[in-house]
Amino acid sequence: MAHGPGRCCCCCGEAAATATAGGAERGAAWGLYLRIDRQRLQCLNERREGSGALVFRAWEDRGDRAQFVESDDDEELLFNVPFTGNVKLKGIIVMGEDDGTHPAEMRLFRNIPHMSFDDTAREPEQTFSLNRDPTGELEYPTKIARFSNVYHLSIHFPRNFGAETTKIFYIGLKGEWTEAHRHEVTICNYEASANPADHKLEQITPQTHFIS
Repeated sequence: MAHGPGRCCCCCGEAAATATAGGAERGAAWGLYLRIDRQRLQCLNERREGSGALVFRAWEDRGDRAQFVESDDDEELLFNVPFTGNVKLKGIIVMGEDDGTHPAEMRLFRNIPHMSFDDTAREPEQTFSLNRDPTGELEYPTKIARFSNVYHLSIHFPRNFGAETTKIFYIGLKGEWTEAHRHEVTICNYEASANPADHKLEQITPQTHFIS
C-alpha cells in the first residue's frame, strides 16, 4: 500500500528506544566496576601511576580514548582488583588498540591479594587467548564455578601482539555482587566476685503459652 508524502508506517522511534534500552541493560550488566575497592586497587608495571584504575569504568564510557593504561618496562601488566564484597564473575571485556599493543593473553587468579609477577608462575584459574578488540564488544565468559565467591581478582596480561608495550583502554567485569558478612566480636566484662548489692533481682512470673 502506497503512503502519501510525510507519512511513515515504520517504527523508527520505537526501534531507537529499543536500541537505547538494550544498551542501558547491557551497561548495567557490566557494573562490577562500582564494587571495586579503588583505595587498594593495584596495577603493576604501569607507566603512569594510577592509570591502571582508569580502565575500570562504565561500559558506556569505554570509548574514551583519553583514559588508558600502558605498560612500562615490557609488555606485561598485572592488576590486583579487590572488591567491597563477594563477586560471582561471569564475563570480561578487554579493549585495546587495533595494533600490536593489544594484549594477546589474559590469565585470571582468584583470592590471592597483593600478587606479584613472581606469583604469576602458579597455575591460573583460567586463561584466555585474546583477539584484538578496539570497540570493546568481545566478551570472554568465565568458568562461573571457579569464580563464584571472589573477593579479590588478579588479572595478568603476559604478552601482546608483538609491540614493546601493552596498552588497554577498558576492562569490563560482568557478574553479581553480594555484601560481605562481617563477624562482630562481643566483649564481655566478668566480675571476680559478684556483689549482691550491685545486682537487683526482680521476681519473674513464669508464663505458659499454648498454641492451638
